[in-house]
Amino acid sequence: MDSSAKQRFIDIISDFTATVGIYLSDDVEARLFELAKDEKEENAKTMYGCILENVKLAKELHRPICQDTGVLQYFLEVGTDFPYLNEIKEVIIEGARKATLTTPLRPNVVEPLGEHNTGDNVGFDAPYIEYELIPNSADLRVRMYMAGGGCSLPGRSQVLMPLQGIDGIKEYVYKTVAEWGVNACPPLFVGVGLGTCAATSAMLSKKALLRPLGTRNENEKAAKLEKELEDGLNSLGIAPLGFGGSNTVLGVNIECAGHHPATLGIGITTGCWATRKGDMIIHGDLSYELLSHKKSLEGKK
Repeated sequence: MDSSAKQRFIDIISDFTATVGIYLSDDVEARLFELAKDEKEENAKTMYGCILENVKLAKELHRPICQDTGVLQYFLEVGTDFPYLNEIKEVIIEGARKATLTTPLRPNVVEPLGEHNTGDNVGFDAPYIEYELIPNSADLRVRMYMAGGGCSLPGRSQVLMPLQGIDGIKEYVYKTVAEWGVNACPPLFVGVGLGTCAATSAMLSKKALLRPLGTRNENEKAAKLEKELEDGLNSLGIAPLGFGGSNTVLGVNIECAGHHPATLGIGITTGCWATRKGDMIIHGDLSYELLSHKKSLEGKK
């Protein structure tokens, strides 16, 4: 890979990372406007006014929508025919570093078991990068998530007894959001992962947030549970920003996998009202498509 192509690759990742920090993805922005329009409680309407003003100013000033720009996490679907396989990790790291210094993003990475901040969001195994190989493809799909401190507080996972079933899942989700949700700047985007163990369920819950709001799991039972959890959580009346209102959540997404008959793993990850996530495809010639921010970037160069 020649130096000019490598720099272009780095710039694509850097610009994408900056975009995710400044502009809400189309699904999150549209849902916020929808909730604000339908809200009847006066305190909640005032809070939505502040939120939407925040969204507007971030665009106008080209500054991050929240001071906590999180720890950067990249989830890659790598085509086995993508021509720059060997450069991907270095490019992601350099793109994250460049975005941090030029956007700017707040440096949040503290080295493990110590209080030393690296100053550029790059450190020991940071940013987090996960790879999935896609056979017979020459594209690289990059999905990213900015894991903020507040919205990560309600995150947890546990293995339930299988006989606890759907009722046990609901109880765990409701209890978690009721106890911790106000710390995560609601209305929340709630990701739920269901699998065999605590580790797989936790990662599935994170990946649930990468799917657009308003979509449903292809598994019919999971899709039905998404709607039930969404309705139940909204009845808590926490949101927005803990001042009370009609909706506690932006939505609930579930990702699930077959599990062991003796275990029922559940994981929860929450995104705040400013859930920062992005989705793009980079082709082998380094042209690209930004899938997540088409409407929110209208009129921008």
